[in-house]
Amino acid sequence: MPLDDTNPAIALHAAAGRARAASRVLARLTATERNAGLLAAARELRADSAKILAANALDLAAGTAGAAFRDRLTLTPARVEAMATGIEEVAALPDPVGRIMADWTRPNGLRIQRIAAPIGVIGMIYESRPNVGADAGSLCLKSGNAVILRGGSESFHSAASIHAAITRGLATTKVPVDAIQIATTTDRAFVAAMLAAAGEIDLIIPRGGKSLVQRVQAEARVPVLAHAEGLCHTYVHERADPAMARRVLANAKMRRTGVCGATETLLIDAKIARNLLPTLVGDLSELGCAFRANDAARAICPELPAATDADFHTEWLDAILSIRIVHGVDEALAHIATYGSEHTDAIITEDEAVARHFLANLGSAVGMWNASTQFCDGGEFGFGAEIGIATGRIHARGPVGLEQLTTMRYLVLGQGQVRP
Repeated sequence: MPLDDTNPAIALHAAAGRARAASRVLARLTATERNAGLLAAARELRADSAKILAANALDLAAGTAGAAFRDRLTLTPARVEAMATGIEEVAALPDPVGRIMADWTRPNGLRIQRIAAPIGVIGMIYESRPNVGADAGSLCLKSGNAVILRGGSESFHSAASIHAAITRGLATTKVPVDAIQIATTTDRAFVAAMLAAAGEIDLIIPRGGKSLVQRVQAEARVPVLAHAEGLCHTYVHERADPAMARRVLANAKMRRTGVCGATETLLIDAKIARNLLPTLVGDLSELGCAFRANDAARAICPELPAATDADFHTEWLDAILSIRIVHGVDEALAHIATYGSEHTDAIITEDEAVARHFLANLGSAVGMWNASTQFCDGGEFGFGAEIGIATGRIHARGPVGLEQLTTMRYLVLGQGQVRP
């Protein structure tokens, strides 16, 4: 249900109490009953498509941001349908709750099982992408968690309209509507209250720009599952198939420039750069891409603007590509280690030994071989949807789907054993 915004701290406290109660109900529901809630939510999203698009038009009219930001904010009939389809795909996935993760018997006859269990109450703070509310709500519900959503001010009307449709669907099933709640305020004090809600919220997941993630990580008294910037690289090795390199790089950079899996830097081997780089630049130029290049690349393509060191640290989220010529796979890895964000990095090569070396020595959450970095997406991984991309080293890494939204508990099964 929507939250009262008269006092953000009081509103959050009340919402967390309702969410905790809802999480206990979810724990008692069967997978079939939780799935029924998801399917009803998907139906209502489709039924409310026109209302959702009208709400999105209000957000777009109020915004003044650039093209990449507007792309993330914009909803279309196809994107609303994709939200509904994504929820149905989540419903069709195996139940992550109660699965046996390990099972062993001790010498004294005790049988011990490690089983997956819901985390409890999740706080989701997100910016610009209104579809995140649908993805997060469906994944949390399927994994037995209640969620409190706080969307950004730029997507306020869109997020509220999506939430209204989802909860109207839940209300027709056994799933409590308080399992998915959303803030009705854009007051930043509500975010502060979420971050301080130790004991009320079990996990905070921020999804948005660098400043949002940094604030959450700096201020939270609640455990945080976060991602850094999506500063992704594609390395074209000397034994890359040129046609494949052209096709993959064009997709990795230009399919959607505003997503975190978009390639931001091209690393190309010096042994093939003179012949291949002008072609790659020409392909991307025709698609509207601009460039920043190091001196070695500009010696081959003098028309390219010079890159600064800061450019290689930049997540463009726009039709801009940084370019550096490197000498071999280890220099490519060293560049990624220095400038990357441990999100997603790819190698294009026909040499399996080199590819395995690259993947084994890459510190990123996702490594790819002969594939576009834009495949780093929960849906593409078969997760149905994702709640974000985790780049930390605790609990979850890469796309966060159903399994990553569970924790573990143990069952100890005995026949009257006592400890000596």
